[in-house]
Amino acid sequence: MTDCGARKSGVIIWGIKVVVRYPSVAVLPSLDILLCNIDIMYLTSVLSAAALLVAQASAHGAVTSYVIGGKTYPGYTGFSPASSPDTIQRQWPDYNPTMTVTDKKVMCNGGTSAKLTASVASGTKITAKWAQWTHEQGPVMVWMYKCPGSIDSCNGSGKGWFKIDQEGMTAPPYSGRNWGGAVVYATHEWTSTIPAKLAPGNYLIRHELIALHQANTPQFYAECAQLAVTGSGTESPSGAFLATIPGYAPQSDPGIMVDTYMTKATTYRCPGPDVWS
Repeated sequence: MTDCGARKSGVIIWGIKVVVRYPSVAVLPSLDILLCNIDIMYLTSVLSAAALLVAQASAHGAVTSYVIGGKTYPGYTGFSPASSPDTIQRQWPDYNPTMTVTDKKVMCNGGTSAKLTASVASGTKITAKWAQWTHEQGPVMVWMYKCPGSIDSCNGSGKGWFKIDQEGMTAPPYSGRNWGGAVVYATHEWTSTIPAKLAPGNYLIRHELIALHQANTPQFYAECAQLAVTGSGTESPSGAFLATIPGYAPQSDPGIMVDTYMTKATTYRCPGPDVWS
């Protein structure tokens, strides 16, 4: 009778212990080779599934640094708990997407605080950089939020978020490469300008990518950093320019729930309010 080896064995696969329990061959000795083959097929399936999960995780992305007024500020490089140095960026746990616009994680990818704050004059350019990004279809949206007090206690709550920049689809078709997300795909960066008229204060800045490559399965990727805005600006957005996050638009919004391959639409509107500029 063929020996299948131990009845139970374990192997560590990317930090996950996979335990395989072999079926008894004593009852049906004539089927022992078949049962061994089934076990091998099962283990192969487990290994394939684990590899797929790793590939899927590595296929996403997050903001990993900023350039503000020509100075580079490192961000987190993943995964939580991160070993990155002190940074202006609120720590995010991983590259995985948030799947609904109402999930509280959609605000800053789970980040709640940072040890540093970057001083930036209104009218200054800020560039967010991604170590990787592999999805072309979808918008880029850049938001800010004025903290009512200390940056350390700023939690982004309430109707205070406003957009300073965005780019959706610039030309059809939806399945093409004329998207803000395609720019990030090609360059791994996005540059915006802090509005010159913006009043000084403590702010969060939020860079958001919505990946629309899977039909009616939007994926939200957003990270936040802490800014202390200076300058002579005197204005703040109000009214229709403000939104709450999470929940700046319904999940059914046509800018969120999209089938980029089947839609006949030729125009696209980014979800949420218009840009304040």
